[in-house]
This record gives sequence, structure tokens and C-alpha cells, in this order.
Amino acid sequence: MRAAIVVMVVLAFSPAATAAAPPTVGATATATSGAAPLKVVLTASGDGVSYHWDFGDGAAADGATVEHVYQAGAFTARVTGTSASGESATASIRVLSFAVTLKARQVVGYAQHLRFAGKLVPAVSRKRISLYTADGRRAARGRTTRNGSFRIGVPVRRPGTYVARFGDVVSNAIAVRVRPSLSASFLGSGVVGRPLQLAVRLRPAGAGLVRVEIRRRGRLVTGGEYHSGARIRLPSSRVAEYRIALSTAGSDGYAPRRLTLRKIVFYPRLEVGSTGPSVLALNEALGRLHIALGAVDSSFGLDTRDAVVAFQKLHGLPRTGSVDARFWRVLSTGNAPRARYPGDHIEVSKALQVLFVVRGGQVILISHVSTGATGNTPVGLWHVYSKVAGWLPDGMFDSSFFLRGFAIHGYPTVPFYPGSHGCVRVPVWLAPRIYGYDPPGSTIYIY
Repeated sequence: MRAAIVVMVVLAFSPAATAAAPPTVGATATATSGAAPLKVVLTASGDGVSYHWDFGDGAAADGATVEHVYQAGAFTARVTGTSASGESATASIRVLSFAVTLKARQVVGYAQHLRFAGKLVPAVSRKRISLYTADGRRAARGRTTRNGSFRIGVPVRRPGTYVARFGDVVSNAIAVRVRPSLSASFLGSGVVGRPLQLAVRLRPAGAGLVRVEIRRRGRLVTGGEYHSGARIRLPSSRVAEYRIALSTAGSDGYAPRRLTLRKIVFYPRLEVGSTGPSVLALNEALGRLHIALGAVDSSFGLDTRDAVVAFQKLHGLPRTGSVDARFWRVLSTGNAPRARYPGDHIEVSKALQVLFVVRGGQVILISHVSTGATGNTPVGLWHVYSKVAGWLPDGMFDSSFFLRGFAIHGYPTVPFYPGSHGCVRVPVWLAPRIYGYDPPGSTIYIY
């Protein structure tokens, strides 16, 4: 880009035929483009006796040869040559002094995509901009838009410094720190007397050590600094609730991370009337599967019993309403069921004796139900045509009718098997929530 350019003479003609001819004027520059700040030596040639330069950026100078430093931008330098008789002529030369700006977030999660944004000044469309790391490795490329802006994205797995380049024009440097990925999982069910371990994972492993503190009732049980992949044994000889804090210090370009976990060691046998951390763990697990509960707490009440029955129905377990070791094993791998139909509606499975509230094709609430004892609950696609809030004389509560006298409603007793007169019974404590999900005209699938 460094080359002398000769600009043709621009003649100024005198209106008078007898006037002296204007001087011949030309202009050259040692460089017409380059990285800002751009130092340029400008030289005027011709038969003028004096020369005046307008550099195009608000500065000026006199002389046949002048020196000027341009900041970023596009400029036109003009020289006016004057002859001994006072006649004048001008010549011009174009100078492009380039700069590249670069900006980005300075902390990014491990392996996340970091988007760099910048601008080429003066703006030139469709110019290639390259993103480089500090060791000279090209990480990615992009092109400028009409206004000179550009965006370049790159996945970041280690800390480093980045610059953008346009030829020999280099942007400001961006130092990027990486927030490592810190995770932990438990190996073991958490049942009293069964082995239980905490597995720690840090990515990248070079981000340092993980500090682990395991507390029970506020007291430190065990702790220390561990490498990624470490497995730490948790005592499981009795019921306990562990609070676990994991953290990294943050150094060598890595940002600190912190993670908190909770793990409950519980007895496997639970039933109505049970209390404590084992029940809380049960209710939390059922809630994650969208099975309806009155409250996620430490008490095994009728709502927990109904939720347990719903889970047992879904997974082919004996419908006891209580929890044993087999229940826990299935619960540890259980997933929420999928809706059979898309959209917003309610589904009732006569085979499983459960009800699904579906929104956007996803099951958001599950309840155990009891359909007709004789199998007379009508199968098909129905729509709610009438709703009656509160109690009816026959014991129905918050009823949504979908065909003649058939309705989804609350009832004081909901057997674990088909036992109604044909309606879909739901537990009374849950009926108001179900009632709110099926307004008039809403869809009900029964299969």
C-alpha cells in the first residue's frame, strides 16, 4: 500500500485572453493508505513559486514538501500552487488512514460462542477481517458491511488475547477470560446404608483445583481441594441432609466458579404420616416429574399418597400409596410421560388410570384418577360444555361436564382402580386446580 502516486495537474483558466497562464501543479505522496496514525510525506511539483497544502482534516501547511500524520479516516489533500504573476492551480490526492476497533465480552463460559464486534474506519464494504489469537493463530474471519462494521464468532475453550486484522492494520487487543464448566453428580441412590459418592467434574481440567466443602447441620463433614474427576465418599449410615459447596479460585485467565448442591440420605420405607428429609426428597423428586402435590414439604400426607399412586400407575408398580426400596429404584430413573396429542388439552388414560394436563404438547401436571367401574367412561375427543363450581348434592366437586352427565370432578374417595359411576374422579384437594385448566370449550381426550 506504500507507493508514490502522481496526480494529474488541474488547470485553472483565466477569463481574460491576455492573462498569464496558471502554473502547472502536481502532487505525490509516500503513502496513500495504511494503518492509522499514518505518516505521509506530500510533495508538490510544477512551476509554481509557492505551495499551500490543505490536508483535508482541518490542518494546513506551506511548502513544496510537507509531512503530516493522519488519524483514522478518508481524506483528500489539496495543494494550491501560485505563480510569480499570482495565477494559481490545484492538485489533490486521496489518503485512506485505516483503523480497526474490536469489542467483546471479557468473560465467557467454557466452550461457549463468543461474538466479537468491530468496525473498519473509514468504512469500506465487504473487506475481509481476520481474528487472531496472541500466538498468531487465525481463529475466524468475517467481512465488513456497508458501514464498515463486522461480527465474528468463535467458540472459546481457553483464555487468551484476540486482535482483528485488516492487512497490516491491527485492532486493539481483547483479553478474554474463561469461566470453567463446574458440575457434580451423585453416585448412589441416597438410601441409608447404601454407598454414596460425589463425583466432581471441571472443564477444562487445566482450570485448576476444585475446593469442596460438605456440611451437615452447618458443620463441616469433609472437604479439601480436588482435581477434576475426583470421587468423594459421603457418609450414609444414617438419615442426613448434606449441603455441598464447590468452588474454583480463578487464576491464569480463568474466572472463578461456584456451585451449591444438596443431598438427602433417607430411609426407603415411607407412608402416610412419615416426616423428615426422606419425605422432602420424595416430594421433590415427584414434583420434578410434574406429578401433582399439595405442597413440596417434609410431610407425607394424602397429597403425597396420591402422587405416589400416580407414579406407581405410570410405572406398573403395585398401587399401595406407600414407598419402598423398589419404588426408590424406579423413581431414580423415572421420566415425565409424553403427551399423546399436541396443543393445550387434558388427557385421561383409562388403562393407566391417570390424568394429564397438557400445555403446548407438554405434560405439566399428572394426577391419579378413577374412571367408570364398568368401563363405561366414554372414549373419544370431547369438549367441556358446562362447569359447576363447588359441591353438588351427589358429592361431586368442581365439575367439568364433557358429555351428558359425564364429568371430570373431585370426589371424597378416589380408588386406586376404576370405581366411579362413569365420571373421571380426581382427589378433592386437587380438583380446583384441574377445574382451572379446563374452561368451557376446552378439549378432553379419553383413551
